[in-house]
Amino acid sequence: MSGRDPLCSPRRVRRGAALTLVFAGVLGAGAATGAFPGPGAPQRRAVASPAAPAGRPEAVREAAAAAMAAGKSPTEAAERAVSRSGDRWAAVYSEGEYEEFQDALDGRYTGVGLWARQEPDGRIEVTRVRPGSPAADAGIRAGDRLRSVDGHRTDGRPVTEVIALLRGNGAADAPAGTTVTLGLERGTRAWTRTLRRARLSTDPVTVRRLPGAVTSVKVSAFTKGSADAVRAALRTAPADGRTILDLRGNSGGLVTEAVATASAFLDGGLVATYDVDGAQRALHADPGGDTARPLVVLVDGGTMSAAELLTGALQDRGRAVVIGTRTFGKGSVQMPVKLPDGSVAELTVGHYRTPSGHTVDGRGITPDLEAGPEQALPRARTVLTGLGDPS
Repeated sequence: MSGRDPLCSPRRVRRGAALTLVFAGVLGAGAATGAFPGPGAPQRRAVASPAAPAGRPEAVREAAAAAMAAGKSPTEAAERAVSRSGDRWAAVYSEGEYEEFQDALDGRYTGVGLWARQEPDGRIEVTRVRPGSPAADAGIRAGDRLRSVDGHRTDGRPVTEVIALLRGNGAADAPAGTTVTLGLERGTRAWTRTLRRARLSTDPVTVRRLPGAVTSVKVSAFTKGSADAVRAALRTAPADGRTILDLRGNSGGLVTEAVATASAFLDGGLVATYDVDGAQRALHADPGGDTARPLVVLVDGGTMSAAELLTGALQDRGRAVVIGTRTFGKGSVQMPVKLPDGSVAELTVGHYRTPSGHTVDGRGITPDLEAGPEQALPRARTVLTGLGDPS
């Protein structure tokens, strides 16, 4: 299991908001916003504008309004209504939390700039440090063991809880300038360092040039601008090369960015279909994408939502060979509902399907070739060799 601080906050962890597929809805007086996991979009551009469902959203809104009129907490009333609904992807955000959420989708967050994962023995290991971040300035590097956060031991804790501690456990994520004390270990050396949280920007796309004219493009999240970064990587790749699109650990993001990324590899056509309260809709790629260079997509159990939408499109359209392990299985469409106190409830209103009509929610996507974490990349390079030169 792995995680990182940009898109995880204590509230999102505790409320189970694995929100990562973005369909836009209308909040309040017509402000377009996005519903993550479903999240108008921070881009203020709607992929779809579903009408308000006739049932449960009104019930949640009415419960919040009644609580507010009675001098009680509208947010807590909404949470109770959502809990009774059985909607496993629903979540309620305070106004401040939702603003932070939109910032994260825009590629901005407050944190220390490190990524972490839990090892089989329960220890938390730093897997990556953002250059120029507080963690980098403190000399922390990949491979270090994170032993504690503000005195809380991390061994055996889910990595999501550790990331939540890094972000701050108050009523809202701790702001930039606040401090967090980390206990660290490297080999036989153990030390403590206090870091000051900072406003950082995400770097969701990483490009590597591998032997054999292979370009590896890893997309860790579909935040604003990630599709443009993928296109830029393809423009500078060798014309006679091959491409690996690494979506392992990608928990989703803006569906607009996922569709735009699909457009980078397809010449138009269907990307996904979805329903909103029974009404069928479709998402299409733009024409003119790179359809020549052989393509492999890497996935795992951390590949979710918008990343699954993209994977399903490339697999069903015959554009890519998918390698790895079964994906997470998050294929629902969320709609944001504005509550009287400014908080926002994210409610499921439909589900999407791959171009061939396969349902993703609760099932995930089965790769064409199974491969574990250590074997996935070598197998991808072997498959690319077998696919031959682009023509």
